Amino acid sequence: MPAVYVDKLSLLEKIRFEALNKLERQVSTLTTAPSGFEGEGFPVKRAFYGVPISKLDPFVHMDQMGQVNYRPGEPKGTPWHPHRGFETVTYIMDGTFVHQDSNGGGGRITNGDTQWMTAGSGILHIETPPEELVVSGGLFHGIQLWVNLPKSKKFAPPRYQDIRAEKVSLFSTDREDSLMRVIAGEIDGHGGPGLTHTPIVLAHGTLFEDSMVEIPTNSTYNALIYVLSGSGFASTKRVAVKSGQLVTFSGGDYVTLFGSKGENLEFLLLSGEPINEPVVQYGPFVMNTRDEIKQAFEDYESGKLGTVPAKEVDV
Repeated sequence: MPAVYVDKLSLLEKIRFEALNKLERQVSTLTTAPSGFEGEGFPVKRAFYGVPISKLDPFVHMDQMGQVNYRPGEPKGTPWHPHRGFETVTYIMDGTFVHQDSNGGGGRITNGDTQWMTAGSGILHIETPPEELVVSGGLFHGIQLWVNLPKSKKFAPPRYQDIRAEKVSLFSTDREDSLMRVIAGEIDGHGGPGLTHTPIVLAHGTLFEDSMVEIPTNSTYNALIYVLSGSGFASTKRVAVKSGQLVTFSGGDYVTLFGSKGENLEFLLLSGEPINEPVVQYGPFVMNTRDEIKQAFEDYESGKLGTVPAKEVDV
């Protein structure tokens, strides 16, 4: 899992959070993601399956894509499809994906890159493995996250952000036993490059074996941890967690994670300000009412969400 890695953690800025007189978040729910298939048939884990939307808000959906080692001819993507009412975030840790959309956005993302697409009022897009990966096969691992938009911004103009790995904010602890990569939002003053309509934090952490980290969170936000690989424990009550599991937390000022002996714990921290509005999701649309979902389908069928570009994106 290369993503972004730093050999000398001593060169990084350090987190300065002190847990004294702060409230630790406790585990609220622990769920295991079921496996499924997306698009043209690539394997995913449905990270949010079975979790109440109130615990996830403002996040709506997340797939862990892979980790899979494709044989030649096996890599698959998605066909052209529409979205409206939210943002899609694709973060690639291993392998390569190519994005193109009807608003002119697109490009190739690989090892630690992120593409952030605001669907807003409506957009068409496609995500595919590059031809060389299809021919050769190889390792592929990433996530796609859906971030909801409030009613006031569901018809915002579509936007595409190409976030390169080298732009991600990196920091460690004084003990130098963890590496945090902040893609969007802010942790202890370390801000990521992603621009968000909804206030959130998205970070990828590596906790080295038999270590502990305390991560500050905004007390008004929901907070989630998804385990990408490895195993460990959540909170000082040491609730066991492992690959493919999602932890939601009660209110508080920080989350605590412990690593196991013999392996690193790779995880995503997701934290965000709840929107507290009705959520109606159907297929590729996330709106506030069923009538708005119906209108989205009608607008898509009439071509109002965009048209497929005649030329493929130059990668």
